[in-house]
Amino acid sequence: MLREFWVCVVAFAALPASAEQVTSKARQKLFAKQTAILDGRAAEQYASSIRLQPTEIRVPGVPGSMPKFRGVYRGQYLQAARNAARRYGIPEDLFLRLVQQESGWNPTARSHKGAMGLAQLMPATARALGVDPRDPLQNLDGGARYLSQQYRTFGDWQLALAAYNAGPRAVEKHGGVPPYRETRGYVAAILGR
Repeated sequence: MLREFWVCVVAFAALPASAEQVTSKARQKLFAKQTAILDGRAAEQYASSIRLQPTEIRVPGVPGSMPKFRGVYRGQYLQAARNAARRYGIPEDLFLRLVQQESGWNPTARSHKGAMGLAQLMPATARALGVDPRDPLQNLDGGARYLSQQYRTFGDWQLALAAYNAGPRAVEKHGGVPPYRETRGYVAAILGR
C-alpha cells in the first residue's frame, strides 16, 4: 500500500512538469517568432542610422587591432612622440598617426581655429594642461595627456579621437562620433578605416 502511494505521488509530481515544459516550449516558439518580426522591422527602420551601427572592436595590444604608423617622418620629434604615448598609455602608432594628421610633424603649425604645434593644442586646452603649446616637447606631452584623458572618459579610441578633434561635449551630445565631415574623416584617417 505504501509503495502504491509513492508511485502515485511520483507520477502525479511528474505531470505538471511535462505540461509546464510544453507550455514553455510553446512560449519560447511564440517569443522567437515575435522577436524575429520586431527585429526585422527595427532593422529595416534603422538600417541607415549611423549611431545605431555597432562599432568595430579593437583590442589594444593585439596585432592588427591598431594600424601601424607608416609615415615618412623620421625627424627629431618622433622619439619624443613615442615617449609621450608610452608615458600616457596610448598605443604608439595611434599617437604618431594623430600627430601626422594634426600637423604633418610641423612644430609651428597653426590651424585656422587657433590650434598650435605638433599635436595642435587649442590655447585653452594647453593652459588647462599647464603646457606651452609653442614648445614642441610640451606640445607632444600635452597632446598625449589630453588624448589619454579622452580615452579614460569614453573608454574607446574612436570616441577619444573624436573628442580630441571636435571636443568631448560634441561626442556626449551626439552619443558617439559627431556627424561632422571633418571629425569623421579625422577619425577614419587615424584609425585607417
